Amino acid sequence: MMLQKTTRLSLVDQVIIQIESLIESGSWMVGAKIPPEPDLVNDLQVSRNTLREGIRALCHAGVLVTKQGDGTYVSSNSTLGVAIQRRARKSSLLDTLEVRGALEREAAKLSAERRTEEDVERIRFYQQECNSSSVNGDLKRYVAADIKLHQTIVESTRNQMLIDLYEHITDAMQDSITAILKKQFAGNLPPKQHDELVDAIVAQDADTAVRVVQFFIDELKRATEMEEV
Repeated sequence: MMLQKTTRLSLVDQVIIQIESLIESGSWMVGAKIPPEPDLVNDLQVSRNTLREGIRALCHAGVLVTKQGDGTYVSSNSTLGVAIQRRARKSSLLDTLEVRGALEREAAKLSAERRTEEDVERIRFYQQECNSSSVNGDLKRYVAADIKLHQTIVESTRNQMLIDLYEHITDAMQDSITAILKKQFAGNLPPKQHDELVDAIVAQDADTAVRVVQFFIDELKRATEMEEV
């Protein structure tokens, strides 16, 4: 098999990469209107057709949206996020939970192996937030703290691909998980739900951390199956 000569990125690809970088860095925020076409043509040093083709591709990917007679706006900060959101809408909640479980098991294992003292401090903070909101019966605060706790655990793995995947699949599931918790606990949120997981990570006990995550995901799956009966 003969190797083929590599080709350089097209101008359109370069435009797409630069626009994605501006969005992902936060220079262009979600909901913001992007600069007018003449400014972009001048800044990027490309033709109008090249720019328009790049913008069309990002609109098709769901990152940008064009409003007739108004302009083009940022609708998502990631093509990956859009793709996962679309796929999650086509999947059952059980399927999505199983994927989340796979990501969280690996995250728990890697966090136990790699977490720093600074990570532990942040994880403990959100653990306390969960426990406090549980005592007060504050579901909204509990869900927000729960998500931040798990995201912080994932961030402590230092695996950027895992971090990105988990962030977007959590976004896709947030409303569903809130509904499950609301029905499952009926106002009586579970006290100290995350203590065993956090203690295992702090103790660098990867096996226990993985086991605890699996138990939690199994509980969510059972609650989901009961809802679907």
